[in-house]
Amino acid sequence: MNTIRINRRAVVLALLCLVGIAFFVLSMMPSSSEENMHSLGQKILLARDINARTNFPQQEHNLEKGYSAENTSVEMVLLHDDDGGKVTSNDSAISDGESRRFIRRMMLHAWNGYKKYAWGENEVQPIAKKAYSQGIFGGAGSGLAATMVDGLDTLFIMGLTDEYIEARNYLKKNFDITHVSGSLSVFETNIRFLGGMLSAYALTGEHFYIDKAKSIGDVLLKAFNTQTGIPKSSLNPSSGQISNYGWANGGSSILAEFGSLHLEFTYLSVITGNTVQAIRDHLDRIEKIGGLYPNYLSADSGTWTGTHVSLGAMGDSFYEYLIKSYIQSNKNDTQAWRMYTETIDAIEKQMVRKSKGGLTYVAEWRNGILEHKMGHLACFCVGMFALQSRLESDPEKAKRIMNLAEEIGNTCHESYVRSETGLGPEMFYFTSDDEAKAIVGEHGYILRPEVIEGWFYLWRLTGKPIYKEWVWAAIQAIEKYCKKEGGYAGLVNVYDASGGSDDVQQSFFLAETLKYAYLTFTDASIVSLDDWVFNTEAHPLPILRKLHPIRHLVKQT
Repeated sequence: MNTIRINRRAVVLALLCLVGIAFFVLSMMPSSSEENMHSLGQKILLARDINARTNFPQQEHNLEKGYSAENTSVEMVLLHDDDGGKVTSNDSAISDGESRRFIRRMMLHAWNGYKKYAWGENEVQPIAKKAYSQGIFGGAGSGLAATMVDGLDTLFIMGLTDEYIEARNYLKKNFDITHVSGSLSVFETNIRFLGGMLSAYALTGEHFYIDKAKSIGDVLLKAFNTQTGIPKSSLNPSSGQISNYGWANGGSSILAEFGSLHLEFTYLSVITGNTVQAIRDHLDRIEKIGGLYPNYLSADSGTWTGTHVSLGAMGDSFYEYLIKSYIQSNKNDTQAWRMYTETIDAIEKQMVRKSKGGLTYVAEWRNGILEHKMGHLACFCVGMFALQSRLESDPEKAKRIMNLAEEIGNTCHESYVRSETGLGPEMFYFTSDDEAKAIVGEHGYILRPEVIEGWFYLWRLTGKPIYKEWVWAAIQAIEKYCKKEGGYAGLVNVYDASGGSDDVQQSFFLAETLKYAYLTFTDASIVSLDDWVFNTEAHPLPILRKLHPIRHLVKQT
């Protein structure tokens, strides 16, 4: 009798185990929406032979048709190159496939310059042909390989397998933020390094990226050691010393910096347990000025230290992260949506203006007085408003917000086409009849992505071909005026093609500018906006419907 009972128990336990295993397997399978993300994609094995790139267009054609070779250790998703739609430029039709190939070659040129002259360092000077490191990365010799981390997911998305593998292998072996002895920017470390590692994990499922991300998160948490829990701007990983910049309104914390940690730390918390919710709660409670969030806050007292409000520098990504946190949460983070809509309503009433020439722009607000200018950074709001439009439940408001996005997208376009180079300045003004143009000292272009980013969203969400045409024109201008032997460099003066270069290939050029341009010419199912949300460095993070990576697209052998 006891034997029978034992056998019955064994059977029951076995059945329960089988049910549990089945449930686990099913939970790890991609959902139908995840399958749709790459509905036009295919898993193909890519050749490792770098010599095959001598005839790159033919090589790429072969790859996109499913070419395979031996000694391949990575399985990747890549588009079929069916050319798709067309983009018109200089009265000739350019296929989407041709546009993608062109942008992919730009990525290769940028990558190869970095690899040849600055491998393992942060950035490259493509004219001087040597390594370069901004102070935000902990100074020279920090060894954080910013370009590598920032460009990693772009390489993956573009199907540049050889380059992805060499970056992946280098970072797995060498990346260690804890040994940096200089001061890092908390904000830049979060969006570039933490965001880059988290995105690589989300795309590939490789667990060593979690370990790297956790080490970065642990270091960044030291910056929160303040009386209010609002982090300071600068951090020394080795000593743990934290500080704010003296120029930031007397040593204040910056809204765009401490307010732009949520996407990364939310995803990190899903896989490790860390959280930064206290920042959001404090900003929700604190009294606003006419519904507006000033750019500076004391990390000691938790009070505002000025009245400057901007959708550009110092403020921009705070607003971006409110709406994107709502998207990331699969519309469950209602606090983020409420805070976003309340402040955007205030911005729309108090800061959105139309120039005498009919150009819509978002002015800056200082002590109750409008400054009629708009920065290149502020052009990110085109994409933000486009995303808001698709989330609005009121059709009339959705239409109004999309119109606003398109009008500002046109204004940002005017800042480009009114220059000799076809590229836009750092800041442009609406204080004279000569609108959407810069003044002396603010007419450079440092390979920024925000304008192309806005047009990418407008193309994805409206389907109007004009936005693809604008992206293509901007990419052609970058190729013509910014390309150097060792990569790409910014322009000193967009109004003077012979005005010289700044000789810096910014890591965000690979992370953002080229990625958004490339995705403009792919099918919308590739890094679908239904499944992914981009952080402010264009690193895609999954919308959190499940507590595991969206896809396992890379398999190591």
